[in-house]
Amino acid sequence: MNRLLVALLAAIDAVVAAIVGLVVILAPLTLIWVLGLGGDAVWSALWPATARIWQLGHLVPLHVTLPLDYRTVAGIPDEAATFAISLAPLAFALFTLVFAARSGRRAARAGEGLTGVVSGTVAFIAAATVVALTSANSVAAVDTWQAVLLPVAVFALGAVGGWLHGGWSEGDVIIDPLRERLSPRWQPVAGAAARAAGVSVALVSALAAVGFIVMLVVRGAEVIALFESSHVDALGATVITLGQLAYLPTLLLWSASYIAGPGFALGVGSSIGPAGTSTGVVPGIPVLGVVPDSISPWMLLLALTVVAAGFFAGVVARRALLAHDRTEPVLVRLATLGILVALVAAVAALAALAASGSFGPGRLAEVGPHVGLFTAAVTGEILIGSAIALLTPRIESVPSLPRVGARHDRTPILVGAEQDGHAGSDTGERGTPDGESRAQHEDDADVGTGPTIEDLTATAPLEPLPEEEDRR
Repeated sequence: MNRLLVALLAAIDAVVAAIVGLVVILAPLTLIWVLGLGGDAVWSALWPATARIWQLGHLVPLHVTLPLDYRTVAGIPDEAATFAISLAPLAFALFTLVFAARSGRRAARAGEGLTGVVSGTVAFIAAATVVALTSANSVAAVDTWQAVLLPVAVFALGAVGGWLHGGWSEGDVIIDPLRERLSPRWQPVAGAAARAAGVSVALVSALAAVGFIVMLVVRGAEVIALFESSHVDALGATVITLGQLAYLPTLLLWSASYIAGPGFALGVGSSIGPAGTSTGVVPGIPVLGVVPDSISPWMLLLALTVVAAGFFAGVVARRALLAHDRTEPVLVRLATLGILVALVAAVAALAALAASGSFGPGRLAEVGPHVGLFTAAVTGEILIGSAIALLTPRIESVPSLPRVGARHDRTPILVGAEQDGHAGSDTGERGTPDGESRAQHEDDADVGTGPTIEDLTATAPLEPLPEEEDRR
């Protein structure tokens, strides 16, 4: 495909990703402005509010300063009037990441992966800059460089990932020469490790989702009670539900941290994990009703599920290596394990960093998993499981011996040559090729045949005993 066309399509993809993310926020906010505020709505605040939510969803911290009139009515002390919100609703970042990965992969398929990544990133820079410069807000302020850099970093990460995946699997003008420099033995290492890392991330995400659903079912009564205690109307309940859905990926990362062992925090000095729970005052957000009050020590065994996910990922990597080289060199397996663990560590660190931050003043300044502990726990457990699968000796299958049994035909046993497995034609005699008669086949001096099975097993008739002869 033409390079200019690839660049144009990638730029359109980036602009569409930004617009769709903004529209998803703007549409419900418009309904809230109309139904909730009515004639008192300040329409000039609609776009800045939309932009701030979009930027927060792309990891941009918000610096909130509550107005004096609001503080007076709500009774908020002055020390709580200024705070930061950096805990991101990761649903928006996840959408941008997936959209950018598809764009990068599409450009790689066209043979111009780098061109697509650069063009899309430049277009997203322009979109993020426009959003940052047109959304001045005295209540929730942002640093302009963060408002541009962090959303662009999310898009660029997805685009580069899609390009590398598509270019490595389907060919690329830049990736192919790099891969050809590797010896044939080392060529499958990166692909096998990346595939295994993707499998491990998917399995841990699935475990986190299952754990969250189980807790939602078990503690559904507490969630409903928190909804009822909020005393909101239908519009307010809808707003709360949409906000919780935006934070669903963040909550799943908290669940993954709980299963892996370190747990997460819901305020300064709090800790929620399988080893113990110390919550203090929990915010009255309905979905936080899933947080358990007490913990059993047996919950620590949940970490074994992450080890099992690492084992399965190691099996996937080993099968990929076996498909390329049946000898399984130890150094190749060690290199695959190292790259796999490095990729998992990078993903875990970025995920923990994105799922933690500040959610309000006071105790809420620290919310989410600890980055270092979460990264170390997930990486170590995946390392244990994948090392077991990759480094243990493979049990070779023992070839089955041919079964010895009598045959009722007189198929000759070929001496010094392989049997051709030919049973003869339907019209000829069994065991003779081309339907020839057995006499002709045995008289043929050019065919070297040995004794038949019946000849080898035949015995001379026994002579009758004298007593038997007298009785006759």
